[in-house]
Amino acid sequence: MGVANRLDLTLRLVQGSDRVSVSELSLRLGVSEMTVRRDLDALERQGLVRRVHGGAVATRVRAEQAGFTAREPWQAATKDRLGAAVAALVEPGSRVLLDAGTTTVHVAEHLAGRGPLTVAVLSLQAAAVLADRPGIDLLVVGGRSRPGERSLVGPLALRTLGDLAFDCFVMSIGGVHAGHGWSEFSLDDAAVKQSGLARAARTVAVADATKLGVRAFSRVAPLDAVHQFVTDRAAEDAATHPRGPETLDALRDAGVETVLA
Repeated sequence: MGVANRLDLTLRLVQGSDRVSVSELSLRLGVSEMTVRRDLDALERQGLVRRVHGGAVATRVRAEQAGFTAREPWQAATKDRLGAAVAALVEPGSRVLLDAGTTTVHVAEHLAGRGPLTVAVLSLQAAAVLADRPGIDLLVVGGRSRPGERSLVGPLALRTLGDLAFDCFVMSIGGVHAGHGWSEFSLDDAAVKQSGLARAARTVAVADATKLGVRAFSRVAPLDAVHQFVTDRAAEDAATHPRGPETLDALRDAGVETVLA
């Protein structure tokens, strides 16, 4: 796992809890406690966390410092490959629910050429990508925009989703773990994903390899709630992603088709 992505995951885990310990971060990220301490020191120097005895707590920072804008450039080439692979799994004529996240923006870019499609989006950024594209019937799901994330969440989003039905839900995810299943860093995001899973005939989850082996704050669903999972080939490399291979094995055992892009 690259340093930038590990720091992002570390920060999101800290932000998802009132307080998180070094040992818990080590377990969730699959790295040594020494590495966790170095990462927490680096985040503290940026003013994003505050070190406490045995762990860290989040500090109040501008949301965009650690939000969508900061993460968007990371692994852009990998995310574009993932986006193309996901779009290839969507049949023209489908009704698609597209989740929020930096990777799903790349999915949106590739879906733009696969019309006719009806696409409901939970991302303001994806809405901008798909707006005015020929062959795309765009529906922007209402709701509250999470500061810094450009995702649509809350009661209005859930109410809208409850009235709709989809052929395919393209779900981004904060963490996928052999024992914990699919999980997110925000309760709001987790609730929207649970609604999407319930309203779609098929769900395609997508995440880069850094998300494998991660247990985020809020559990979304067990592994077998998803039909297909698209990730990058680095997930097979135990040297760089220690929990990647075991997570892929658990997904296959659960009947989830895995696609490596």
